[in-house]
Amino acid sequence: MNRARGQTAFARAAWGLLAAAQLAACTPPVQAPGTPAPATGAVCTFTNPVARGADPWLEFRDGYYYMAQSKNQEGQNSTIWVFRSRKLTDPMRDSVKVWTAPDTGWNQTHVWAPEIRLVDGRWYIYYAAGRPGPQDAPFIYQRAGVIRAATNDPQGAYEDLGQLDTGGTLATHADDVWAIDFTVHRFNGQLYGMWSGWENNTPLARTPQYIYIARMSNPHTISGPRAQISAPTESWERREDPVDGLDLNEGPQVLARGDQTFVVYSTRESWLRSYRLGMLRLNSPTADPMLPSSWTKTGPVFAEANGVYGPGHNGFAKSPDGTEDWIIYHAKVDTGPNWNRVIRAQPFTWNADGSPNFGQPVASGVPLRVPSGEPCEG
Repeated sequence: MNRARGQTAFARAAWGLLAAAQLAACTPPVQAPGTPAPATGAVCTFTNPVARGADPWLEFRDGYYYMAQSKNQEGQNSTIWVFRSRKLTDPMRDSVKVWTAPDTGWNQTHVWAPEIRLVDGRWYIYYAAGRPGPQDAPFIYQRAGVIRAATNDPQGAYEDLGQLDTGGTLATHADDVWAIDFTVHRFNGQLYGMWSGWENNTPLARTPQYIYIARMSNPHTISGPRAQISAPTESWERREDPVDGLDLNEGPQVLARGDQTFVVYSTRESWLRSYRLGMLRLNSPTADPMLPSSWTKTGPVFAEANGVYGPGHNGFAKSPDGTEDWIIYHAKVDTGPNWNRVIRAQPFTWNADGSPNFGQPVASGVPLRVPSGEPCEG
């Protein structure tokens, strides 16, 4: 593998389209709805969007933010890249290709939403992939998989640990069921996996996508049956298109603060402007996360506003000094039915009841104060 640091052609192309929007400036910022008031005087600012891409998750370690992204080319294998940056508002720097999909097998193409995580002292990337499907249903073979860094370098070589057993009957592996957007979290010391999946493989019936959870014995092994904790049943999460639409819950991400835990997820059609975020709240710190009754749903908690279309599939990050909470998410670049998306970031606050207040998406080009502790230049 070529381990040369610096901008690859992929990173330069992605960054070049947004360089003008990325330049920090010392100008008075406009206060974002639902965010802390800016400090008096001139401060360093940035504007959204911050990068091209989708499905962002940032992992902050030793002064750097790490983010994984996939690159797909027609007729070629899919690849996963890891980016490293000191700036939350400029995440797509210093990119290295860490994995290429095999020519054959379950994960040879359609690599989606890689999420890099440091779990139990090791770096893992969870991702979705599949083998080619028929023309009328090209993504029906999507499954969840995991790769692990061979060393403590998140931009080093990775080993493929295979497909995660997200089916319904773990003992026999009989249910090889569609699954994407895998993530992990510890509840009361027990590691769990969460993902978006189907009840069974019936794509032509436009089967809904649900949020599932299962216990894990280690970061790459599911050790028990799955449980469904969220279904797209509320009016604000039902499909918008009555003919070609899809009822879906996807992209679950855990947000914990104090003794409260939330799962923020995406809902409605990902290719439409009505894509938005919903939220599950764990009813008590000791509640069993495998039980649907342990969760209370609210939403939408983040939706189209101020010319920002289809905000969804988010991640969470702290400012470099750890004093601020930020949401990083993708949104569409126009109102058409497509997956042309960019990555955006903004701070959020907390309500009196302990729940997050994401406010509204801040319009493109509006100056926002850079995260506390982030360098203004470089």
